[in-house]
Amino acid sequence: MEIKSKACGSYGTNCYIVTVDKKDFIIDPGMDAVSWVMKNIQNPVAILNTHGHFDHVWSNAELSSKLKLPIYAPKNDIFMLENDPFAQGTPPSKVDVVVDGDEILDIQGVKVKFFLFPGHTPGCSAILIENKLFSGDFIFKDSIGRFDFPYSDATQMGKSLDKFLQIEENWEVFPGHGSKTTVKAEQKNIPRWFNYL
Repeated sequence: MEIKSKACGSYGTNCYIVTVDKKDFIIDPGMDAVSWVMKNIQNPVAILNTHGHFDHVWSNAELSSKLKLPIYAPKNDIFMLENDPFAQGTPPSKVDVVVDGDEILDIQGVKVKFFLFPGHTPGCSAILIENKLFSGDFIFKDSIGRFDFPYSDATQMGKSLDKFLQIEENWEVFPGHGSKTTVKAEQKNIPRWFNYL
């Protein structure tokens, strides 16, 4: 596996290109991601969204059109991709494969597992490819996703954190903002966040 990343746009949203068996998966192409993605792909097969916030999906439509790629996104966040609920001017994108909850997908022979971790958004998910977890805005290094936005839910975030604590593997975690971490490192931090829910 090869992982390329770039912090894109004014929010520094991490866009990832994950290459497995010479197949490129584009994860969360946000604002200003198109030129970087185009320079760094060879055999793109899919666009994967961890959730629907505009800074993670802004370049979906342009890349999908240019590269003829299907978009995979969590069911409960599709309204954000289609309707721009925050009125940010986000180009609407059409989801080709709706991911419903925890699902293991076979994309051209590569296993891609979505874990549903609602709270930051209704469909907020993390994506596991081999032993790397792309956590979107659910878990960051030494932090968690905000749950005070419209469509966020503190109760759901608490349940998602409980679910994250049950993961036994110490996968590397690649968040939607900031630097990478590990499951075990963040499991040690999580208990203090329950005080804020």
